Amino acid sequence: MWKNPRENPPENVLKGTTTVALTCKDGVVLATDRRATMGFYIASKTAKKLYKIDDHVAATIAGSVADAQRVIDSLQAEANIYKVRTGVPMGVKATANLLSAILFEARLYPYFMEAVIGGIDNAGPQLFALDPVGSLTFEKFIATGSGGPIAYGLLEDSYSDELTVKDGISLVIRATRSSMERDAASGNGFDVAHIMKSGYHELSDAEIGKVIEELNARRKKTYSS
Repeated sequence: MWKNPRENPPENVLKGTTTVALTCKDGVVLATDRRATMGFYIASKTAKKLYKIDDHVAATIAGSVADAQRVIDSLQAEANIYKVRTGVPMGVKATANLLSAILFEARLYPYFMEAVIGGIDNAGPQLFALDPVGSLTFEKFIATGSGGPIAYGLLEDSYSDELTVKDGISLVIRATRSSMERDAASGNGFDVAHIMKSGYHELSDAEIGKVIEELNARRKKTYSS
Protein backbone atom coordinates (compact mmCIF):
# COMPACT_ATOMS: atom_id res chain seq x y z
CA MET A 1 0.00 0.00 0.00
CA TRP A 2 1.38 3.42 -0.99
CA LYS A 3 2.40 5.63 1.92
CA ASN A 4 2.94 9.36 1.85
CA PRO A 5 6.68 9.91 2.56
CA ARG A 6 5.88 13.01 4.59
CA GLU A 7 3.69 10.99 6.95
CA ASN A 8 6.41 8.33 7.26
CA PRO A 9 9.74 10.03 6.57
CA PRO A 10 12.56 7.71 5.46
CA GLU A 11 15.27 7.06 8.01
CA ASN A 12 18.00 8.10 5.57
CA VAL A 13 16.81 11.69 5.24
CA LEU A 14 19.87 13.93 5.61
CA LYS A 15 19.84 15.28 9.12
CA GLY A 16 22.03 16.33 12.01
CA THR A 17 23.44 19.82 12.35
CA THR A 18 24.59 22.56 14.64
CA THR A 19 23.57 26.11 13.84
CA VAL A 20 24.15 29.03 16.21
CA ALA A 21 23.09 32.66 15.91
CA LEU A 22 23.03 35.67 18.22
CA THR A 23 22.39 39.40 18.24
CA CYS A 24 25.07 41.91 19.19
CA LYS A 25 25.13 45.64 19.83
CA ASP A 26 26.22 46.31 16.25
CA GLY A 27 24.81 43.40 14.28
CA VAL A 28 24.00 39.70 14.06
CA VAL A 29 26.35 36.69 13.87
CA LEU A 30 25.43 33.26 12.46
CA ALA A 31 27.42 30.02 12.28
CA THR A 32 26.86 26.44 11.15
CA ASP A 33 28.86 23.26 10.82
CA ARG A 34 29.32 21.61 7.41
CA ARG A 35 28.39 17.97 8.01
CA ALA A 36 25.29 16.25 6.63
CA THR A 37 24.50 12.72 7.74
CA MET A 38 22.36 9.74 6.75
CA GLY A 39 22.03 7.88 10.01
CA PHE A 40 25.60 6.95 10.95
CA TYR A 41 26.91 7.74 7.46
CA ILE A 42 28.52 11.11 6.70
CA ALA A 43 26.81 12.03 3.43
CA SER A 44 28.62 15.35 2.93
CA LYS A 45 31.49 17.25 4.52
CA THR A 46 30.66 20.50 2.72
CA ALA A 47 26.91 20.88 3.25
CA LYS A 48 25.74 24.50 3.00
CA LYS A 49 23.49 25.53 5.89
CA LEU A 50 24.05 29.31 5.92
CA TYR A 51 22.35 31.39 3.22
CA LYS A 52 22.34 35.07 2.32
CA ILE A 53 18.79 36.24 1.66
CA ASP A 54 19.73 39.88 1.02
CA ASP A 55 22.53 42.25 2.00
CA HIS A 56 20.92 42.80 5.42
CA VAL A 57 19.41 39.38 6.23
CA ALA A 58 20.48 35.73 6.23
CA ALA A 59 19.15 32.31 7.24
CA THR A 60 20.46 29.08 8.70
CA ILE A 61 18.84 25.68 8.20
CA ALA A 62 18.68 22.40 10.10
CA GLY A 63 16.89 19.18 9.22
CA SER A 64 16.19 17.65 5.81
CA VAL A 65 18.55 19.21 3.27
CA ALA A 66 16.17 18.89 0.31
CA ASP A 67 13.25 20.47 2.17
CA ALA A 68 15.39 23.29 3.52
CA GLN A 69 16.96 24.09 0.14
CA ARG A 70 13.51 24.20 -1.49
CA VAL A 71 12.19 26.60 1.14
CA ILE A 72 15.28 28.85 1.03
CA ASP A 73 15.05 29.08 -2.78
CA SER A 74 11.44 30.27 -2.46
CA LEU A 75 12.34 32.76 0.27
CA GLN A 76 15.22 34.26 -1.74
CA ALA A 77 13.03 34.58 -4.83
CA GLU A 78 10.15 36.24 -2.96
CA ALA A 79 12.50 38.68 -1.19
CA ASN A 80 14.06 39.62 -4.53
CA ILE A 81 10.65 40.10 -6.20
CA TYR A 82 9.56 42.34 -3.30
CA LYS A 83 12.66 44.52 -3.68
CA VAL A 84 12.19 44.84 -7.44
CA ARG A 85 8.52 45.78 -7.09
CA THR A 86 8.87 48.23 -4.20
CA GLY A 87 12.40 49.54 -4.61
CA VAL A 88 13.24 48.75 -0.98
CA PRO A 89 14.47 45.52 0.65
CA MET A 90 12.13 43.40 2.74
CA GLY A 91 12.58 44.01 6.47
CA VAL A 92 14.04 41.33 8.73
CA LYS A 93 10.77 40.66 10.58
CA ALA A 94 8.83 40.67 7.30
CA THR A 95 11.27 38.09 5.91
CA ALA A 96 10.74 35.91 8.99
CA ASN A 97 6.96 36.31 8.67
CA LEU A 98 7.15 35.30 5.01
CA LEU A 99 9.09 32.17 5.90
CA SER A 100 6.58 31.46 8.65
CA ALA A 101 3.76 31.67 6.08
CA ILE A 102 5.59 29.32 3.68
CA LEU A 103 6.04 26.74 6.44
CA PHE A 104 2.49 27.16 7.77
CA GLU A 105 0.99 26.61 4.30
CA ALA A 106 2.61 23.16 4.29
CA ARG A 107 1.63 22.28 7.87
CA LEU A 108 -0.44 19.21 6.87
CA TYR A 109 2.61 17.79 5.07
CA PRO A 110 5.34 19.81 6.77
CA TYR A 111 8.88 20.47 5.66
CA PHE A 112 11.30 18.63 7.96
CA MET A 113 13.41 21.61 8.95
CA GLU A 114 14.14 24.32 11.47
CA ALA A 115 15.30 27.76 10.39
CA VAL A 116 16.78 30.92 11.83
CA ILE A 117 16.36 34.35 10.26
CA GLY A 118 18.79 37.06 11.36
CA GLY A 119 19.63 40.52 10.17
CA ILE A 120 19.68 44.25 10.77
CA ASP A 121 17.42 47.05 9.53
CA ASN A 122 15.90 50.27 10.88
CA ALA A 123 14.62 48.30 13.90
CA GLY A 124 18.17 47.19 14.74
CA PRO A 125 19.63 43.67 15.00
CA GLN A 126 16.94 40.98 15.05
CA LEU A 127 16.85 37.20 15.28
CA PHE A 128 13.91 34.83 14.76
CA ALA A 129 13.54 31.07 15.21
CA LEU A 130 11.06 29.01 13.16
CA ASP A 131 9.90 25.43 13.62
CA PRO A 132 8.63 23.07 10.86
CA VAL A 133 5.07 24.43 10.94
CA GLY A 134 6.00 28.11 11.02
CA SER A 135 5.88 28.99 14.71
CA LEU A 136 7.89 32.20 15.07
CA THR A 137 9.75 33.46 18.12
CA PHE A 138 12.02 36.47 18.63
CA GLU A 139 15.28 35.53 20.35
CA LYS A 140 18.58 37.03 21.51
CA PHE A 141 20.46 33.83 20.73
CA ILE A 142 19.48 30.55 19.09
CA ALA A 143 20.96 27.08 18.57
CA THR A 144 19.27 24.47 16.38
CA GLY A 145 19.89 20.94 15.18
CA SER A 146 21.14 17.85 16.96
CA GLY A 147 24.06 19.79 18.44
CA GLY A 148 21.85 22.66 19.60
CA PRO A 149 21.42 21.54 23.23
CA ILE A 150 25.20 21.38 23.66
CA ALA A 151 25.66 24.83 22.15
CA TYR A 152 22.97 26.28 24.39
CA GLY A 153 24.98 25.34 27.48
CA LEU A 154 27.76 27.69 26.40
CA LEU A 155 25.45 30.41 25.09
CA GLU A 156 23.42 30.55 28.30
CA ASP A 157 26.61 31.04 30.29
CA SER A 158 28.46 33.46 28.02
CA TYR A 159 25.92 35.59 26.14
CA SER A 160 25.53 39.28 26.98
CA ASP A 161 23.56 42.12 25.42
CA GLU A 162 26.81 44.10 25.37
CA LEU A 163 28.57 41.74 22.96
CA THR A 164 30.11 43.27 19.85
CA VAL A 165 30.15 41.44 16.52
CA LYS A 166 33.82 40.62 17.06
CA ASP A 167 33.02 39.02 20.42
CA GLY A 168 29.96 37.34 18.91
CA ILE A 169 32.07 35.65 16.23
CA SER A 170 34.28 34.12 18.89
CA LEU A 171 31.26 32.94 20.89
CA VAL A 172 29.43 31.27 17.99
CA ILE A 173 32.62 29.47 16.96
CA ARG A 174 33.17 28.30 20.53
CA ALA A 175 29.57 27.08 20.77
CA THR A 176 29.64 25.33 17.40
CA ARG A 177 33.01 23.75 18.11
CA SER A 178 31.74 22.51 21.49
CA SER A 179 28.82 20.82 19.74
CA MET A 180 31.08 19.29 17.11
CA GLU A 181 33.20 17.71 19.85
CA ARG A 182 30.18 15.95 21.42
CA ASP A 183 27.62 15.50 18.62
CA ALA A 184 28.57 12.92 15.97
CA ALA A 185 26.16 14.47 13.46
CA SER A 186 28.01 17.82 13.51
CA GLY A 187 31.49 18.50 12.22
CA ASN A 188 33.81 19.19 9.26
CA GLY A 189 34.42 22.86 9.88
CA PHE A 190 32.45 26.07 10.07
CA ASP A 191 30.56 28.58 7.99
CA VAL A 192 30.35 31.91 9.80
CA ALA A 193 28.81 35.23 8.74
CA HIS A 194 28.00 38.56 10.32
CA ILE A 195 25.54 41.23 9.27
CA MET A 196 26.10 44.87 10.19
CA LYS A 197 24.87 48.16 8.78
CA SER A 198 27.63 47.82 6.20
CA GLY A 199 26.04 44.59 4.94
CA TYR A 200 26.52 40.83 4.88
CA HIS A 201 29.99 39.32 5.20
CA GLU A 202 30.81 35.60 5.22
CA LEU A 203 34.14 34.81 6.82
CA SER A 204 36.80 33.01 4.80
CA ASP A 205 38.47 29.86 6.11
CA ALA A 206 41.55 31.98 6.84
CA GLU A 207 39.52 34.44 8.93
CA ILE A 208 37.87 31.60 10.83
CA GLY A 209 41.25 29.96 11.36
CA LYS A 210 42.63 33.18 12.86
CA VAL A 211 39.76 33.34 15.36
CA ILE A 212 40.31 29.69 16.31
CA GLU A 213 44.04 30.35 16.84
CA GLU A 214 43.17 33.23 19.18
CA LEU A 215 40.72 31.03 21.09
CA ASN A 216 43.28 28.23 21.40
CA ALA A 217 45.92 30.66 22.65
CA ARG A 218 43.47 32.07 25.20
CA ARG A 219 42.56 28.56 26.40
CA LYS A 220 46.21 27.56 26.69
CA LYS A 221 47.00 30.70 28.69
CA THR A 222 44.06 30.02 31.02
CA TYR A 223 45.14 26.41 31.68
CA SER A 224 48.76 27.39 32.27
CA SER A 225 47.90 30.14 34.75
